[in-house]
Amino acid sequence: MINKSSSSVIQHMARGASRALVAFSGVALLAVSPVLAAVADSKPSFPEVIPLPNGWRPEGVASGRGTTFYAGSLANGAIYRGDLRTGEGVVLYGGETGRVSVGLKHDSRNNALFVAGGATGAAYIYDAGTGADVGVYQLSTGGSFINDVVITRDAAYFTDSFKPVLYRLPLSANGRLPDASAVETIALGGDFVIGPGFNTNGIDATADGKTLVIVQSNIGALYTVDPATGYASQIDLGGATVTQGDGILLDGLDLYVVRNRSNLIAVVALSPDLSSGTITRTITNPNFDVPTTIAEFGNSLVAVNARFTTPPTPATTYTAVQFAKR
Repeated sequence: MINKSSSSVIQHMARGASRALVAFSGVALLAVSPVLAAVADSKPSFPEVIPLPNGWRPEGVASGRGTTFYAGSLANGAIYRGDLRTGEGVVLYGGETGRVSVGLKHDSRNNALFVAGGATGAAYIYDAGTGADVGVYQLSTGGSFINDVVITRDAAYFTDSFKPVLYRLPLSANGRLPDASAVETIALGGDFVIGPGFNTNGIDATADGKTLVIVQSNIGALYTVDPATGYASQIDLGGATVTQGDGILLDGLDLYVVRNRSNLIAVVALSPDLSSGTITRTITNPNFDVPTTIAEFGNSLVAVNARFTTPPTPATTYTAVQFAKR
């Protein structure tokens, strides 16, 4: 039985224990807070805007291993390697007079970077780890602009904006490069008709590599292409166009088309047979300044700003922009 005196003693003891618990909790919180802060500081930042070197003049971008991305330079063919998580990077290949880097793609099988060489008519292959030059292929001579590239399991395909052709560079199962004599020229036929200005620009492929997808910038048309024959079938967009279409990205049945000077990305929902599509939405971003190409990283995309409306100087600033895919 607890009497009045015993009850007072118990209440006093309880209040003391409560005060001690509160004091202990405060000390524990103070001790844990620096740890929580350190954990928070160590979380990936994935900055929305990533600076590129001044005067860089980017056009192509590609994702590599892990959080690595690459951006080429129109100025001298240089290659920048950056980190999407930290926003930091280095010049992987310093470039040289007479070279150009337009569209580019990374082949994870041998850690190689395939680069479209613009008006040089060439394709350049670099070691994505060291920047070493591991291959040069002269795809065309005179009157060409090698604009973009896609890599499938057995070949790399390059577009030419001034000629109605694609170039095929056959690859072995492990991505080993062929002899220079192995380059093939594929004439585009079917619905494709070349016109004035920039024609074939961005290119991508279905997962099995059996169908290619290209954009014709000057008229804003999209096509599927049979890589075996070059037969091009125009994708019915219901009267819509994607003029100024530059780099493209095929993600399942969603096709992302960068419309450079329009400062937006059109998202086309394709039919299962890829014969038709509907522009379901557009992606805009206040950080866009004439984006040209995009690369995929998980549920995000990264674009480079070519800033074609800004006169290029050695001091002109350039950036890459990360944003949500959906």
